[in-house]
Amino acid sequence: MDNEREQPVIGEKGKRLDSILGGFDRVAVAFSGGMDSTYLLFRAFTVLGRENVLAMTIKSELTGQVAVEGAAALAEKLGVEHQVLELHLLSVPAIGNNERNRCYYCKKAMYAGMLAAGAKRGRPALLDGSHAGDRFEERPGMRALTDLNIRRPLQEATLDKQEIRALSRESGLPTWNKPAEACFASRFPYGDLLTTEKIWKVAEAEAFLRRMGLENEIRVRCHGQLARIEVNITDFYAVLSRRRDIVNYFRNLGYLYVTLDLEGFSSGSMDRQ
Repeated sequence: MDNEREQPVIGEKGKRLDSILGGFDRVAVAFSGGMDSTYLLFRAFTVLGRENVLAMTIKSELTGQVAVEGAAALAEKLGVEHQVLELHLLSVPAIGNNERNRCYYCKKAMYAGMLAAGAKRGRPALLDGSHAGDRFEERPGMRALTDLNIRRPLQEATLDKQEIRALSRESGLPTWNKPAEACFASRFPYGDLLTTEKIWKVAEAEAFLRRMGLENEIRVRCHGQLARIEVNITDFYAVLSRRRDIVNYFRNLGYLYVTLDLEGFSSGSMDRQ
């Protein structure tokens, strides 16, 4: 019965989303290749036509190469024009110094860059995939989007994560069950200077865990020479069964201590400081 009641509600929100998108002419979509931005991109070109939509992806020190390549491959599969914009975000003091307001400056730099690039391509409107569950007070980067007047159609249509997942699956999008990702700066305590070497080590550590076959959310949080692994509790056995391989690999990366967080994966766990 719950599903029967839920589907009409999602359907109405989907219609509201299409109505919002129909108010644009030509748009650029901030495209990470994740579930939310992929669904937004899909609905945008469905409503406006592929020729009127440009997918834009940021490549920076805080974004893994695998993620950028994945976004490019997905855009090609969807048949949408795609532009990769390279930014050196660590050169921004608040970001490189990993200050508490880092996310605001990071989002502002990225979206200002995409706005300018989109305008040059005749697409002055930039759309973001934030949804109804992205609460303003918990995400400083949301304030940057507001300051830049970035439209958030999924949020405006009051679609939340689970509803977007259901609609993505219904639409046959391969990202419907893709785990959420976050920029690599979130792996370090505030105030810990960010460097390309530190970020590379985290990326390599997480890639190794992925190669083990883990498909759910993964984070390797860094505390100096200690690497704290966060995975879903259901993946604990898989990690512990390969603990020697993991320790050896992480030691070769330069970590002296390797731990498994017994709480499991927790989004934004570094914000507890």
